[in-house]
Amino acid sequence: MCGIVGLFLKTEALHPRLGDLLTDMLITLTDRGPDSAGIAIYGDADGGLKMTVQSDTPAQTFAGLQDALEAALGQKVGVRVIDTHAVLSLPADSGDAARAFMAARGIRVMGSGESMEIFKEVGLPRDVAARFGLRQMAGSHGIGHTRMATESAVTTLGAHPFSTGDDQCLVHNGSLSNHNAMRRVLTAKGFAPKTQNDTEVAACYISSRLAEGATLGQALQGTLKDLDGFFTFVVGTKTGFGVVRDPVACKPAVMAETEDYVAFGSEYRALANLPGIETARVWEPEPATVYFWER
Repeated sequence: MCGIVGLFLKTEALHPRLGDLLTDMLITLTDRGPDSAGIAIYGDADGGLKMTVQSDTPAQTFAGLQDALEAALGQKVGVRVIDTHAVLSLPADSGDAARAFMAARGIRVMGSGESMEIFKEVGLPRDVAARFGLRQMAGSHGIGHTRMATESAVTTLGAHPFSTGDDQCLVHNGSLSNHNAMRRVLTAKGFAPKTQNDTEVAACYISSRLAEGATLGQALQGTLKDLDGFFTFVVGTKTGFGVVRDPVACKPAVMAETEDYVAFGSEYRALANLPGIETARVWEPEPATVYFWER
């Protein structure tokens, strides 16, 4: 079933409230998926690279991580530990070397980019949000997901959002019928999914299209031609926020827009407490129609 939320803030005055607003939206949809939850936050970029990593044994894994990583890269890095995750502040050109370092030590990379941070774990949204201090996080936009697993195990790696490209992530409600065939196509292109989750296939598809030079709108349009099944996708990029539903659109979805924000929720109740919602334009996104906003 799953629950999706998304919030794209048009006004900087609301940026300090992004985490708080998204957390409330996600907790409201807890009964749509109680097994795991996650949020991607797009905050300030400082010209370097942010990499969010995760470990099931953070006390041991993250102890001494900064010194070891600096020695491996030969450059200064920052390490901010948040529960089972750590956000690394790295030189802009060190992504490949940092990923190799993490792989050699069995540290999972959740996502990377100039402005994106991803936090996801097994558990109820309120518990996941509290563990990571999501309410205190600021930014320009973000997406979130509370999961009811139907096609893969309840694990941290199976939770949404999925990020398969810098500053790009995706959440999904539905099920893809051709994900195994598409997995082979994407693997041949160098965008091999790492889990059995069909949502990661969709994320890899978006990443592959963006890498080929497609715009966010074109990548979302491509899902309607190349991905089969029933789905609602909400996608975040460094500067954008997009939504698309399959041609049948059997999964519930609602959107709202004001001068200050664009919001998405699997149900209206997720949007009901947003500031100014009483004067927002509220609508159900049309089937097989791409909606996207960019800065």
